[in-house]
Amino acid sequence: MRVQLAALTGLIASVYSVPFVPDFERMLSLLPRADNVTCPQTPNPLPKAAALPAVKAMPDPFLYLDMKTRVQSKDEWIQCRQPEIMKLLQEYQYGYYPDHSAETVSATRSGTKLDVTVATSGKSATVSATLNLPSGTGPFPVIIAIGGIDNNSYLKAGIAVVTFDYSKVAADSNSKTGSFWTLYNGKDIGVLTAWAWGFHRVLDGIELKVPEIDATKSGVTGCSRLGKAALAAGLFDKRVAVTMPMCSGVQGAGPYRYSLSGQGETLENSKSGAGWWTSSGISQFVGKSTQLPYDAHTIVAAIAPRAVILEQGASDPYTDSKGTAQVTFPAAKTVYSWLGAGDNLGIALPKGGHCDMNGYADVLPFVQKVLQGKTTTRDYNDLGSWKVMPEAYPWATDLPKTK
Repeated sequence: MRVQLAALTGLIASVYSVPFVPDFERMLSLLPRADNVTCPQTPNPLPKAAALPAVKAMPDPFLYLDMKTRVQSKDEWIQCRQPEIMKLLQEYQYGYYPDHSAETVSATRSGTKLDVTVATSGKSATVSATLNLPSGTGPFPVIIAIGGIDNNSYLKAGIAVVTFDYSKVAADSNSKTGSFWTLYNGKDIGVLTAWAWGFHRVLDGIELKVPEIDATKSGVTGCSRLGKAALAAGLFDKRVAVTMPMCSGVQGAGPYRYSLSGQGETLENSKSGAGWWTSSGISQFVGKSTQLPYDAHTIVAAIAPRAVILEQGASDPYTDSKGTAQVTFPAAKTVYSWLGAGDNLGIALPKGGHCDMNGYADVLPFVQKVLQGKTTTRDYNDLGSWKVMPEAYPWATDLPKTK
């Protein structure tokens, strides 16, 4: 079965640590395939909300979209289910990620300023970033940040911080302005995907013009709506070694089906307040979130085995920290552990509120473990006084057998 090009491309990159491979036949030749793995047919077109069953608990991530076939092996997860998840997430939430193979990328650098120019279909646009380098010669690992971050903690740890202005990539509105829309105006794509594209183009520029940074050791981060974008950035680019969504809430790491933290986001209020964050595909699920064939744990699990650290201020009333901790995290952790990558998913629940800057220092030891190979005694599975809710992911008692 020929699955979606972008998903297969990302899969190859995750296994071989190579960038985007534009040639489809070459890509297929590189794809590691196990014997006797046959992918079930993904419905085409993908079903509408009305045709999908209501599932009150977090959907079984091992169940294919045909609603009858279940993953039987790790090889099958990688070859079949992850590409299907990538397709349905784009269909129902993000919009289809632009074809990067059709883009030409160049970059210029002046001191701490990095300008990345992207050209496609006779149009061009620029994404500008600011470089913050630690003392020393490097090459340093890097965190690409959208919005504010605690630069000093990371620079002192020998990790570069590169920032860019998300509003210049895509306005946080329905105006369709910014460099992304200069190239892709008219596409049914959410602004979260546009911002994720901005992360990726900055990483391209780093690869081209910043030898002081080791682009193979990169992380992406942001908080609140920008945390949602960081999660999307990790999802759509397998070069990202660690994804750091901070206080990301619904359309990020917050579950659609469970709202446990009081004044939390829901699909309904987030789509009503900022409908442009996601594509039109998710609108059909407003008032019908139990019919979504995925939830936040599916998004996180689609990044596996690459590292993800979820951060939620324990006192944050807005982005359902409790639901993220008690439901999304353990459900996604089940998949990571089944894949043998349990240590690559963690959670941090500092005492602060929404987007408390101290959260960045709180996740730093996890980031150092991934990007610098350092050890930490910090337990990034600790939920404090909160407890996991196994009733929210009952499929975890019947996992596919692994050899």
